[in-house]
Amino acid sequence: MDVPGWEETPQGLDRTFEFNDFSEAFGFISRVALVAELHKHHPDWSNSYGSVHIRLCTHDEGNKVTAKDYELAIAINALL
Repeated sequence: MDVPGWEETPQGLDRTFEFNDFSEAFGFISRVALVAELHKHHPDWSNSYGSVHIRLCTHDEGNKVTAKDYELAIAINALL
């Protein structure tokens, strides 16, 4: 499966998002948190000023990329 902007790596499904400033980036993180909770699937992420890096993998499946990760990636993309 291919989700625009996301890259499947050996560590997971990765994407970096760029925003104008910290406030925009943090607002995005907050929205992602709500969507992740609805999906009961939570990302690993980091934030530096206007940049947010998200990695999705299914920890219960040995840190492999599964359909749950692709579903969450699609939902995250819909926030943009």
